[in-house]
Amino acid sequence: MLAFGVFTSGFVIQEPAPYELMMAGLVGIWFLCGLKISRTIAPVLALFTLFNIGGLLSMFTMDTYGGIPLYLAVSYFLALTTVFFAAIIETDHRRLKIIFRAYAVAAVVTAMLGILGYFNLIPGGEYFTLYNRARGAFADPNVFGPFLVLPALYLLHGLIVGKIKDVPLRAIGFFIITFGVFLSFSRAAWGLYAISGVLLIILLLARQRTSKFQLRIIMLSAAGFIALIVALVIALQIDQIAELFSDRAQLVQEYDGARYGRFARHAIGFGMALENPLGIGPLEFGLIYGEDTHNIYLKSLMAYGWLGFTTYLILSGMTFYFGFKYMLRDRPWQVYFMLAMILLFGHALVGMVIDTDHWRHFYLILGIAWGCIALEHRYGINYN
Repeated sequence: MLAFGVFTSGFVIQEPAPYELMMAGLVGIWFLCGLKISRTIAPVLALFTLFNIGGLLSMFTMDTYGGIPLYLAVSYFLALTTVFFAAIIETDHRRLKIIFRAYAVAAVVTAMLGILGYFNLIPGGEYFTLYNRARGAFADPNVFGPFLVLPALYLLHGLIVGKIKDVPLRAIGFFIITFGVFLSFSRAAWGLYAISGVLLIILLLARQRTSKFQLRIIMLSAAGFIALIVALVIALQIDQIAELFSDRAQLVQEYDGARYGRFARHAIGFGMALENPLGIGPLEFGLIYGEDTHNIYLKSLMAYGWLGFTTYLILSGMTFYFGFKYMLRDRPWQVYFMLAMILLFGHALVGMVIDTDHWRHFYLILGIAWGCIALEHRYGINYN
């Protein structure tokens, strides 16, 4: 059930998604069976509760609520999934392998749907694309692309340090997922992938002290990079891909730098936040300016008020403080912890140009990180 719950995170066309329905039952059953929240994880629940109280207060500033109650309900439920994943990982770190494998399978499947749909190789393939970009089983390519990055790094790590007999299967999965990221034509996904990949290689080199293993990491990374470049050159021979790539590869698009483009809206929004401490209401910014905030920090101010923004920064600060402090310690869960922290750091950066609110995989990754932090607090230096 846990594996299937994680697997459904790769299929989010609309809200509530199958993931919510599956996880609602799973979370409820697990807590009824006695799952407890430790003192390490309790602050995460408290901060998320305050964050969503900020959203509730912001909603009360609106004249009409529409679908806002459902939006906030999903927000708080996703927060509960973070707490749930952290709690079950703290109880048994072996569940991390189940979670990561299920996530990788979901990524391969949804990436294949995006790829096949993009090239119209399956009936109804257009359902898995949007604006000539692959979106897999997601509503938006800008969520589809970032969703794929963690499993791509998980498989890349296995290729670099894993057993030779597992290379073919991992390599196939890695290139399918990577091609899916590319066809999403999401600049946030491309940036997240690049940042995360470089950080992974740096941390692996720092952690492995033997020159022989460091040389293996460098050689395999170089080989993988060359293979990706060759694949990119081949893909760009297709006119449809080449044309869209040349457009999306520009750092600043027309809708970014226009008079009321993305960056101008950021400035306007932060100015509005000074005059509206409770925020202006969830989703209201997009209704006013025709486009949403495309910035998770601004989204916190607009939709959850100063209370939500403050609690979001506190939770982020706590996560990075404990995460960077513990993630390289020699533990059975170290690999999963390191990958989660790399992705959270990458999300914190791309969050300045994209809204990560309601990204199911973000809450999952955050739960993985806090589960590992809780494991460290439970066992400390006495772990055997």
